Amino acid sequence: MSAGCMRWLLSHTMRSVCSGRPGYWTPTLKSAGLCETHSIIASSWRRSAFSTDVPEEQAPAANKKKQDPRAHTSISSVGRKIPHREVQVISETGENLGVMHRADVIRIMDEKDLKLVLLRGNKEPPVYRLMSGKQIHEEQLRLREKNKTKAAPVQVKELSISAGIASHDLSTKLKQVESWLEKKHHVRLTLRAGHGQQASNLDTTLEQMVEQINLMVGYVSKPKVTREGQVAMCVLRPPSAKELALKAKNKTEETQPAGTQSKAPPVSDTPEELVQQ
Repeated sequence: MSAGCMRWLLSHTMRSVCSGRPGYWTPTLKSAGLCETHSIIASSWRRSAFSTDVPEEQAPAANKKKQDPRAHTSISSVGRKIPHREVQVISETGENLGVMHRADVIRIMDEKDLKLVLLRGNKEPPVYRLMSGKQIHEEQLRLREKNKTKAAPVQVKELSISAGIASHDLSTKLKQVESWLEKKHHVRLTLRAGHGQQASNLDTTLEQMVEQINLMVGYVSKPKVTREGQVAMCVLRPPSAKELALKAKNKTEETQPAGTQSKAPPVSDTPEELVQQ
């Protein structure tokens, strides 16, 4: 084969490879190894020119969750590594021991087998309290119940009553109110004047109905007449702990013989109250 034919075949083959067509391979080119060489060049060129692969970017590091500064941390012992040199110390009985060096605090902890709990870290010097393991456990339970009470949303149930309601139906509705109050819900009671009835003293009538409830209740809003005297409304709530304690105290005083006085049980101060003192 002449040199001119060889050049023509080679140029024709290169054009075929670049245009994506298989081209025409002669036995001479195959024997010379040009077929494999051009195939490798063409395939590598096509990958570099038309490849749509994008290098994988490194996934950004997951953002660390920021701790809510308002989140309540449970009370716990700081151990023997007290970060402050001098601290204000409150004893396990609630006595203010004043400002002490941390070495003296550790000595008392060892002598009485007590633990140290941080009460106020933003004061200067910070306030700590010596507590036993039992005291810490009881305080953790108290804080847990307190947080649970705060987190529970208050539901308001509504109940409408007609002024001409029968006594049996009224008793059934008041039992429903009692069940709601036992579940710590608030109850909005509405008393409506009946058709053709003269609306008078609806607030007094509503208050008398509330007195028939077999539970102790408190008022969010007392009976009040609205809508041009056609409706009386009030909102009931479960009694607070203070109201229950006062009722129990009054009941105890009523049952005691005259001339005797009840001895009030000692009230233990919480760590928060001790700091405020």
